[in-house]
Amino acid sequence: MKHYTSVHDVADLEALVNQALDLKANPYGYKHLGQNKTLGLIFLNPSLRTRLSTQKAAQNLGMQVMVMNLDKEGWALETQDGAVMNGTTVEHIREAAAVMGQYCDILGIRSFPKLQDRTEDYSEDLLHKFISYCKVPVVSLESATRHPLQSLADLVTIKEHTPAGRRAKVVLSWAPHIKPIPQCVANSFAEWMSRADVDLVITHPEGYALADEFTAGAQVTINQQEALRDADFVYVKNWSSYSSYGQVLTDGEGWMLTEEKLKGTNRAKVMHCLPVRRNIELSDEILDGPHALVLEQANNRTYAAQAVLKQLLENL
Repeated sequence: MKHYTSVHDVADLEALVNQALDLKANPYGYKHLGQNKTLGLIFLNPSLRTRLSTQKAAQNLGMQVMVMNLDKEGWALETQDGAVMNGTTVEHIREAAAVMGQYCDILGIRSFPKLQDRTEDYSEDLLHKFISYCKVPVVSLESATRHPLQSLADLVTIKEHTPAGRRAKVVLSWAPHIKPIPQCVANSFAEWMSRADVDLVITHPEGYALADEFTAGAQVTINQQEALRDADFVYVKNWSSYSSYGQVLTDGEGWMLTEEKLKGTNRAKVMHCLPVRRNIELSDEILDGPHALVLEQANNRTYAAQAVLKQLLENL
């Protein structure tokens, strides 16, 4: 593994999941790997779980960690080649990324899409330029189109809660929200589940279909109750429209998951990446009840990140 930006960077998915579970059982067994190595975590957007879990994962491996909120603490960054920098930008990404690569052995980058220009967002220009100019391994801490550390933690959680020998039915269910939300988590989850040993069903209102490249092999339906039938896991997440890019097409009435809807499932466990808007995306009764796995997912973020960092360190 040279970089970690999507499931396509993973040569053996099952082995990576098992590595995360092994590290969960023995988190300090590989502290020698990170000795005298530095992880730089660069945030252009807010973070709670990603920042803390990745920092803890690195420390478990013996690494030093430097964190920079580039949107608040750094110079305004120019990303366009050939730009005449006579405006608000102060530093070009060519120098900024190169310098970060000199200070750090591995870089983690987090940047959200603007949800204004689909072509621009889905080009992943910022992520690709960091990779090109920093010259060290890069981990996506969430990008314009994907959130691979979250997806790995999700898969680890599903494996932990699936009985041996059973092929789980996993449902990705759209949920309401008060504002436009990127497709990153939904894209990534669908992409990972399509590679995993599960049966994936995606359900959403009309107009919310994800890009085909992320949903290959999944069953897609606008009938939520039909999708939920006999489900073992229900992953709840909002996303804005991909076809009418970045738009909210419905108020989502009737789409919030409730205990009543879960009666048609196979006593399904309910997942969400957090943060979650209570009683908008998910009801209190579910989040505070026995079906919720949201805290287990959050805990597994550390060991997912640690498994990724371990592989990258082993290849330095």
